[in-house]
Amino acid sequence: MWIIGALISASLLGVYDIFKKLSLKDNAVLPVLFFSTLTSGVFVAPLILYAKYGSGSYFDPILGQSLLAHIHFFTKSVIVGSSWFLAYFAMKHLPITIVSPIRSSGPLWTLLGALVLFGEVMNMLQWIGLVLTIGFYYLFSYSGKKEGISFRSNKWVLFMTLATIIGSASSMYDKYLISVLHYDRIALQYWFSVYMVPIMASLMFFVWYPNRKKYTPFQWKYTIMLIGISLTVADFLYFWAIAQENSLIAIIATIRRSSVIVSFSIGAIIFREHNIKLKALILLGILAGIGLIIWGS
Repeated sequence: MWIIGALISASLLGVYDIFKKLSLKDNAVLPVLFFSTLTSGVFVAPLILYAKYGSGSYFDPILGQSLLAHIHFFTKSVIVGSSWFLAYFAMKHLPITIVSPIRSSGPLWTLLGALVLFGEVMNMLQWIGLVLTIGFYYLFSYSGKKEGISFRSNKWVLFMTLATIIGSASSMYDKYLISVLHYDRIALQYWFSVYMVPIMASLMFFVWYPNRKKYTPFQWKYTIMLIGISLTVADFLYFWAIAQENSLIAIIATIRRSSVIVSFSIGAIIFREHNIKLKALILLGILAGIGLIIWGS
């Protein structure tokens, strides 16, 4: 059952990217970011209320957290908020077939962070995966030049790369909160979703709203709500899968990373992007390297 949960989670993550791209098309970025985050916060609010007034023990840990825990949860929200801020702007201005392979490199940055911060040592599989990923990344930058996108000078590529690196930092922070401080996974997910709302509200009302006439006008799209809902359900299934007895985190992590195949494939069809065959081969090469890195872990 945990494999099914991981597969559904990965599929929803891929669809989540499609909803983002559709919502950001000819639209203001920060309002889309705020309303999708608000949807996610509203979506989990009933569960928090149920934890307080209901009788379900599964959600009881949500409210039984210390002040220090909430500081950590809020810090987690700031880290993820920074990643999302950069990723949403990049998603608006880059083809999704460029964004997806960059996003797939997350485990590479996590591995490099673990080497630097935790003093981990790579084994042979991880070294092979590292070399393979970097090699295909070089080919990917060559593919981008065919569409006039320079990986060295294009700021949106830089934004997406930084968003991916910060996202990897968030993953390491998750590991610290759950494995070292032993915080409850459900509490982490739901309080993170709640704290994201005021953070994104601040960006929208203090950064975008006073200068809104200078930017692309905001238009409401139903896909904005689907961003928050799909991400929340995907994360819930992910945490549920890794909490199951006998579940294998290497397999779950590999399946979850395959979400980019969903966003790449559907996005290529919907948005009619170019050089699909070459990009697809490069993406598979990157995923093969990432798979070796994860399995080596």
